[in-house]
Formats: sequence, structure tokens, C-alpha cells
Amino acid sequence: MAHRALRAVAAAVLAGSVMTACTTEPASTGSTGGTGKGSSDGKLVLGFAQVGAESGWRTANTKSVRDAAEKAGITLKFSDAQQKQENQIKAIRTFIQQKVDVIAFSPVVESGWDTVLKEAKNAGIPVILTDRAVDSKDTSLYQTFLGSDFVKEGEEAGKWLVKEYEKSSDTVNVVELQGTTGSAPANDRKAGFADAIKGDPKFKVVASQTGDFTRAKGKEVMQAFLKSHEDIDVLYAHNDDMALGAIQAIEEAGKKPGTDIKVISVDGIKDAFVAMKDKKINVVVECNPLLGDQLMELVKKVAAGESVPRRVEVEEGVFTQDQAEAALPGRQY
Repeated sequence: MAHRALRAVAAAVLAGSVMTACTTEPASTGSTGGTGKGSSDGKLVLGFAQVGAESGWRTANTKSVRDAAEKAGITLKFSDAQQKQENQIKAIRTFIQQKVDVIAFSPVVESGWDTVLKEAKNAGIPVILTDRAVDSKDTSLYQTFLGSDFVKEGEEAGKWLVKEYEKSSDTVNVVELQGTTGSAPANDRKAGFADAIKGDPKFKVVASQTGDFTRAKGKEVMQAFLKSHEDIDVLYAHNDDMALGAIQAIEEAGKKPGTDIKVISVDGIKDAFVAMKDKKINVVVECNPLLGDQLMELVKKVAAGESVPRRVEVEEGVFTQDQAEAALPGRQY
């Protein structure tokens, strides 16, 4: 009991300084009946290091985590890394210093995490990966991954394209807007899409470049694509925000998105469903950001020392223009 009390006091002294090492926003809190070592009042404490706020999807993801923590009675210490790996590493180290019960984070990129994850392991703090994976060979450094199958999402996008042009023998020129370089969704959505279309030589990816998952960058890169390639048939965007930015560029170039250039996107935010209803996006492969409730259940289990699956996936679908109007009212993000 004395040891636990000392740890609680130490955590209380450190409270409020969680993000002094990097640019962040203040930690949010909730209430719980847990017995966390990271809180002076015995509450279960989760340190969550978010990628940033680069898209509508990410904003919905953050809200889901915040709301679910409050509902579950878990104290949440939150960090916004602003898409910088060094900020996430600093945040995780601060969480370790604070002796939180569990650390969860969505890695900015896949590589470069072993050192800080070993520090968490040595401190006896379990780690949960959310939304994005890491490429560490030592899988003991984290308890589980919660999120989507990005390879499958890329495959679904490619399958739609193959079916759409199954009766055509003409060359189909595709441009690709990739996500953040080195990130799991960018790597996997690219690989899955390439695998799905590789069996038909008429599909040619004539340009592929990162748009950093942002609307502004998506527009900028699409403008460059349009200047370099006059015969673009299809745009494949790794997320909706880039697709929506690209649609602006397509329209400004005097072309009709969804008709002159077919648009395939991934995520499923409301704005994308509006664009589908307006026939500007042809298909959206869903990537569900509402992971909060599942995350809190996993947090409780790993904090209690219970075993959890190595991978927990969310349910997702594929939506086309004929489904957009009916599905739109039910979109929560």
C-alpha cells in the first residue's frame, strides 16, 4: 500500500505537465471506479498519443476516443502530435514518467518505435496500437492492434475498378494520391490496390505521390497531375480529404469529377457521401474511425492483466453512388 501511495503522489506531482515536451492540447479527464496506478484518486488512466487533426476522419476518431473515455470512466491524458513522430515519442515518454496504466497511440509512421516501446515495457505499462500499426519485429512491445485492415481497403478499391472496366479493353490511366509517406495506411492501401489490379495490364498507374492525407495537399498534387497527364481516367485517393481537394482541382481544370475522371476514395466521411450523392465520387471504401468504445474495453482488460486478441478489427463496408443518398443521414462523421 505504501508503495502504491508513493507512486500515486509522484503521478499527482507530475499531473498537468503531460505535454510540456511537445506541442499538444491539455489532457481531458473522466471518472472511473478503476484502480489505476497513474492517478492519485485511484482512477484508471489512459495516455493517448494521437497523430494529429489532418482530416475529418481523424477529428471523428479523436472525438470517439474522448467520448468513450468519459463514458467508460477512464481518465484520458491526450496528446496531438501534429503529424510528427518526434512529438509522439516525447508524449509517450511523458506518459511513462506519469506512470499511466495504459498507453495507446496511432503511429505517425510505421518505423522507429522500438526504443520508446521498450521503455514502456520496462516500466510495466502495456501499449495498444490504434488505427495504424508499427513494423517492429518484437511483437511483445505492444498488447494488441485495434483498427482496420488497410490492405483489404486497397484491395476493395482495386476490385471496384476492375469490375467497373471489365468490359473495356482500352488502357485505363490511374493517378494515385498516397497518404503520409511511411504510414501504415499509405503503404497498405497502395499495396492492396496494386495487388487487385495487377492481373489486368490495361490498368496503368501513371503517377503516384503523397498528399499527406490533407485536402489542401490533395488539391495541390492533383493540379500537378493534371498538368503532367492529359489522359487521366481514374483518381485513387487514400483518403476522402485528399479526394475532395483533388475534385476541386479537377473542376478548376474544366473536367467533371466522377465522369471525365472517376474518383475512388477511402474513409467514408459525410463530405465524401455528399460528393457521391452529387456524382463527383464514384465509390468510397469505408474506414471506420469510431474506435473509442472498443479501445476502452481493451484498456480495461490489459490494465487488469487479461489476455486480448493480437488484432481487433472494426466492421466496414464499400459504398457506391446509388447507395450514397440513403446512407448519408446515418453517417456519424
